[in-house]
Amino acid sequence: MAITGLGHTGLWVYDLATMRRFYEHVMGLSVTDADDELGIVFLSARPEQEHHELVLQSGRTAPIGVKQQHQISWRVQSLDDLRNFHHRFETEGVTVQQEVTHGNALGIYFFDPEGNRNEVYLRIDRDVRQPFRKSIDFGRSPEEIYAEAERLLTDGGAAYRPVA
Repeated sequence: MAITGLGHTGLWVYDLATMRRFYEHVMGLSVTDADDELGIVFLSARPEQEHHELVLQSGRTAPIGVKQQHQISWRVQSLDDLRNFHHRFETEGVTVQQEVTHGNALGIYFFDPEGNRNEVYLRIDRDVRQPFRKSIDFGRSPEEIYAEAERLLTDGGAAYRPVA
């Protein structure tokens, strides 16, 4: 018996409509099911493969600002996707915590309307010992981003591991 992966995660929320709008319109997830009476929404980035990856349900009791989870990370397929989220976050007024390279990924940490930390990230085909987190600017050209990520990796003394 073995776990094959994470199926989904869920958040208790205060304002279901605001949170649904954020994850649907800003993050681009699809609503796959919802029950207004129960105050629950199911969302997926890949509804044809996975019914839901995120569940939002009314009933949060922890005040905003109280840590509920470490983060929710959303994988993207290209640097263009990551840069498009960078631009979208700017135009939508999303609070960005940090734009980073992890050596094995490029990512943007940000907060949803109720203060839950999220990340959009692009996996890079290399294995770097973690934690490795250095700030980087995604408002630059792709060539500049990759060159800066490589420089930060080298200067930051990252420990490489062979990719399995």
